[in-house]
Amino acid sequence: MIKSFGNKTKVAVFISGRGTNFKSLFYFSKKKKSKVQICIVISNNKYAKGLDFAKKHNIKFQIYTFKNSLRDELKVLQILKKKKIKIICLAGFMKILSKEFIKRFKGKIINIHPSLLPKYKGLNTHIRAIKNKDKFSGATVHFVTPKLDSGKIILQKKVKISKIDTENTLAKKVLKIEHKLYSAAIEKILKKV
Repeated sequence: MIKSFGNKTKVAVFISGRGTNFKSLFYFSKKKKSKVQICIVISNNKYAKGLDFAKKHNIKFQIYTFKNSLRDELKVLQILKKKKIKIICLAGFMKILSKEFIKRFKGKIINIHPSLLPKYKGLNTHIRAIKNKDKFSGATVHFVTPKLDSGKIILQKKVKISKIDTENTLAKKVLKIEHKLYSAAIEKILKKV
């Protein structure tokens, strides 16, 4: 059960790179009717561009390499508990969390994946869709379980794959829908609370 504090549900965003989904979640959190507040960003990459955005907007962030996964996960769990985090949003986070970590936050970790799951779990989703001559690709927001990209689907959206699409052009199309889809999925979860 996800409970909110005041009118806002406290959220942590985990990133590894550019953080474009993190940015769109941030702008979503600033909307008048938004019920979420991003309290912390966790990254496994000190060079992640998304951290510059966090600095610019005074969002606290922590960097853990996850080289010693157990130790770093324990530290992250302490921070999340201290900040009363209720939802973890994985946004291009390129580390696989342990079963133990996921169990602690069961039903409260969500991820966005650039394919129409259950198709194309894991990496290189766009090139796989093109090589298989799929007519559509898209994005999926799902709950995180210990099994990679296999949790219950919250929302999905399709994009048409054109004959001239490359891995890059398809990635751009999918990323565009990801930004709207992620915030819509969070709204859907919170409505059920």
